[in-house]
Amino acid sequence: MQSQIETAYTPEWESPPDDIVIRARDLWKTYEMGAVQVHALCGVSFDIKRGEYVAIMGPSGSGKSTLMNLIGCLDTPTRGRYWLNGKLVSELTDDELAYIRNKEIGFVFQTFNLLPRASALHNVELPLIYNGTPAAERAERAREALRMVELADRMDHKPNELSGGQRQRVAVARALVNHPCILLADEPTGNLDTATGVEIMNLFDRLHHSGNTIVLVTHEHDIAARAHRIIHIRDGRIDRDEATR
Repeated sequence: MQSQIETAYTPEWESPPDDIVIRARDLWKTYEMGAVQVHALCGVSFDIKRGEYVAIMGPSGSGKSTLMNLIGCLDTPTRGRYWLNGKLVSELTDDELAYIRNKEIGFVFQTFNLLPRASALHNVELPLIYNGTPAAERAERAREALRMVELADRMDHKPNELSGGQRQRVAVARALVNHPCILLADEPTGNLDTATGVEIMNLFDRLHHSGNTIVLVTHEHDIAARAHRIIHIRDGRIDRDEATR
């Protein structure tokens, strides 16, 4: 239970062991709306182990998007501590967070976020360009990532020459190319039809079986059920944290 974590002092407040890739302790996010304070997150605490497949689920306004932004180092908490892959990232500067985002997190978005005039290969190379990987190495790593998502025959195609499912596979390949410690997916099937969404979720299953740690943010019950654990967020707090298998 969350309350047990928060009320008892334990060594869990210290740096987590190697098998914990994400540790959140008493995370708060408060926004100032004029004279009013809005608490988007209210003391959230949890661990995610390496190799876990976790869904974060909740209705609109529950705080799940705020939590995703904190997990993805896109924002910092107002209060509390957050460790990612052994680093206390809740206390890093913006530049340090940008480095962590590129190195440790693979993002998959609902809207794909691909460059429209660039080939699939070049889209996948982008994170490697930003971190200064040499051209020959980044091209080979991008090809390997596209092979992993079964798009070896579409490397030279631009997004408008690909189906929605293929575009999302390119986005997944781009997320994987840096060998991140977590794959963070935000409503990854939201812009796809049902059949294509099932194909993408099957891909996530295969990536998990290959050893990837996956954190999936969704409001859809059938998508969340594909994960092995669901953290339910309501009113900025963890309502339930349950294993699904």
